[in-house]
Parts: sequence; structure tokens; C-alpha cells
Amino acid sequence: MKKKDKLALVRQYYPNASTTSDTVEWIVDFIEEELNIEAQHVMLADSICSDDVNSIQYPRAANEFLGPFKMGGLNGFPFTGLTGMGAFASHVPNNGAVFIYYGPHIGVSADGSLGEICRYGQDIRSSCCGAAKAALNNLREGKISEGKVHDLDYQMNTIEQILYRQKERILSARLPMYEATEVIYEAIDAQMQKLVAQTVYPCQHLILMGSILINGDTGVGSFNDTRRLDLVNLKTGERQDLRARGIA
Repeated sequence: MKKKDKLALVRQYYPNASTTSDTVEWIVDFIEEELNIEAQHVMLADSICSDDVNSIQYPRAANEFLGPFKMGGLNGFPFTGLTGMGAFASHVPNNGAVFIYYGPHIGVSADGSLGEICRYGQDIRSSCCGAAKAALNNLREGKISEGKVHDLDYQMNTIEQILYRQKERILSARLPMYEATEVIYEAIDAQMQKLVAQTVYPCQHLILMGSILINGDTGVGSFNDTRRLDLVNLKTGERQDLRARGIA
């Protein structure tokens, strides 16, 4: 499948999506050309789902950065919290920078099915994100109770609670799986802003990229739909929205 055909498939749902490889390459160029910092001096942290497909489809261009430090659990929520944020902040090189990529993921299969992909070695589609799909099914069936979170399934229960708080919005949507992913993104973004605000970074520049990460079938690769792309000057507190600057 040609690149333009892959993009056309994904852009049925996410009109502004680009490949994750193109997105990361743009970020590398921006950091090196605009900030005058080599990519190897940038500490990358990601808060994306622990689903193996995200490791398989991780863009090679990201290997130019240090890391990644893994903040995310099920569907990308930053479960490592302040301890995780503080840990990788202490790993930043002198005169380096921080790049944090975060957000939930969702699949788009080769036949255009949303919330599903055909994984390596399989000929039947499976859910993507499986945790979000299961939480959505539980929401539909009335199996989620407010505040019900157990130690044995803490991460899944947290995702369920996020959806439960937006039950009417999700279940009344034309595409509930799409809407559930939007709701989870909003929760991740809000949590990330809180974590960043309470962390001290030993550098001048922080780049925050909040996105919907879109997985394709085996061989199709992954895609990125950017919702936030902020350059933060940690010395002055100034924020710039970089979304209009390029491919990201």
C-alpha cells in the first residue's frame, strides 16, 4: 500500500493525520535548526499505551533522542505520576531539552474499521485500544460504578472512571469509540499539564506534544493526529503553539 493510500485510509476519521515517522522527523529538524540542540541531547518521555503494537510501530526517527522514558500504562494515561516525571527530568543532559509525547491510541484497519487492526501473524482483527474498547462495552452494559477502583485492575478501572464521567457524551455520539478516545485524550492532557506544572526541569526548553496515536494493520504503520504542540521556555514561562509551523 502506498503512503498516500495509507493516509487516505486514516484521514477518513482524522483529516490532519500524518505518519509518526514524518512527525518525529519534523520535531528532530525543529529542535536542531530552531533550538540549536542536537537530538541526542534531548530526553524523550512518552505516555502512550503499553500495547505491544506501539512498540512494533514506534518510529525509528525517535531513536535519535535519549530514552524513551515510559510514563504510560493502559491507553496512555501517565500512571507513573510525579515520581516518573521527576525521574526522567533528572536524566536530562546539560544544555539539553525535554520532549514529551502523550495520548491514547486507536486502530484503523485496512478495510476502514475504527477501533480494530489486524496484528502480526493474525488474520482476524482485534481491538485497538483493547482496554478502551472493553471499558466502552462495560459502559454500554452498565457495568461501571462510580468510584469503583480495585488494586488488582487499577489501570483499567481508572480508564473506566474516565469514560463513566462522560457517559452521555460518549454513548450519544455517532462513533462512540472515536468519542471515547477523545475523552481519554482530554483526561491525559489535563493530567499531563498538572504533572508538568509541578516538575522542575534542569534545562531551558520543553516540548509537549499531545496527540491521538493511530495504529494501522501490520505493514501499514502508525499515524499521528496532533492536538497540542507547545514549546515552553522554562526560564521565562513563555509558551508557543507550534502547530501552524509544520507537519506535526
